[in-house]
Amino acid sequence: MGIYTFKLPDIGEGIAEAEIAEWKIAVGDTVDEDQGIVDMLTDKAAVEIESPVAGTVKELCGEAGSMIAVGGPLIRIEIEGDGNTDEAEASEPAPAPRPEPKPEAPAPAPAPESEPKSVAKPAPAPAAPASAASIRQSGALPRKAGEKPLASPAVRRRAQSLGIQLAFVPGSGPAGRITQQDLDAFIQADAGGAAAGTQRMPKPGVEDIRIIGLRRRIATAMQQTKQRIPHFAYVEEVDVTELESLRQHLNATKREDQSKLTILPFLARALVISVPHHPQVNARFDDDADILHRYDALHVGVATQTPGGLVVPVMRHAEAKSLWDMAGDIRRLADAARSGKASREELSGSTITITSLGAMGGIASTPVINAPEVAIIGVNKIMERPTYVNGQLVPRLIMNLSSSFDHRIVDGWDAAALIQRIKGLLEHPATLFMEGEA
Repeated sequence: MGIYTFKLPDIGEGIAEAEIAEWKIAVGDTVDEDQGIVDMLTDKAAVEIESPVAGTVKELCGEAGSMIAVGGPLIRIEIEGDGNTDEAEASEPAPAPRPEPKPEAPAPAPAPESEPKSVAKPAPAPAAPASAASIRQSGALPRKAGEKPLASPAVRRRAQSLGIQLAFVPGSGPAGRITQQDLDAFIQADAGGAAAGTQRMPKPGVEDIRIIGLRRRIATAMQQTKQRIPHFAYVEEVDVTELESLRQHLNATKREDQSKLTILPFLARALVISVPHHPQVNARFDDDADILHRYDALHVGVATQTPGGLVVPVMRHAEAKSLWDMAGDIRRLADAARSGKASREELSGSTITITSLGAMGGIASTPVINAPEVAIIGVNKIMERPTYVNGQLVPRLIMNLSSSFDHRIVDGWDAAALIQRIKGLLEHPATLFMEGEA
């Protein structure tokens, strides 16, 4: 028998390290050759790593959230025959738990000097604990103001787990020390059982959640984006009454093999027509090299909410697609992203991003640019509003377009001109399909 140390292979050009997203096996498990053992996260894509050998798992060289360098040890497996590791690394023993400190016994109170030594005074009987209800009703504490309650660590832990403030619990022990029996009496007072003792008590619990995986990637990307890119935000109202009428008609008459149309394919079509007039927005900015890469092709990122967080799958060459093709691509990419099956190629390479909050919508938002892009455009909730048309007050469907631009590359005037062009196309949807507009 030997130990085989499997090192993280090269899983993508330019990838120097990857994060452990999820182990699919545990120490002691038997694995087969080519069996999936771990999901590794690189950029925004999860890559499944397979075992190169069969054997028994002896050691996992990291936990979920750990960063592993390419070529670094990932897992050690006991195999038949000779392995590639001379000696398994011995794990350090876990530190012994520190003993719980014992509570110090309170010093006995000195006897009054005025009392004759020959006169023995009987010890007063301990007072019965006051009920929880009486304490709450009176508002009085069972001890002087500012006096801290005395209790052992075990009593304090139990009180914390029950959400009980010891300041309200009378103590029957020496020097007013709170005992386990005092807690029981407080909880059971006034026939309330556990519910009476804990009713309306503060909740001191704190859940510690380690930020790992996609959420950590998103946090890092958002931080860097806001630190490095000066955002210019622009919001414009769009009358989508005619567009919504057209969308509903097309959905009602579509073929079974065609995807349902949302507002996003129409926005993407408007971008196809508008971007040639504003080429600086369809670009990626390498601010380290001070180079702006402007693209003829329109690769549209579609911000998608997944169980793990926000990802941006890419609809490539939107300029060559019909409205129905766009709708199908958007749906397919969203489904792949939510299921975690989107490929690395489908999650990279966008030149401009569109986003939507779906049914929640909101009336306006300030979307964050998907760096290194220089523009992002988002749709908001469609609302029926009273609007003056030719001097008449009529109900119209109004939607806000919320956009953000990299102010280093896109001037405010150019940003506004782009959104106004898109607004005109969406308000007169027939122009989206006119020959020569693109």
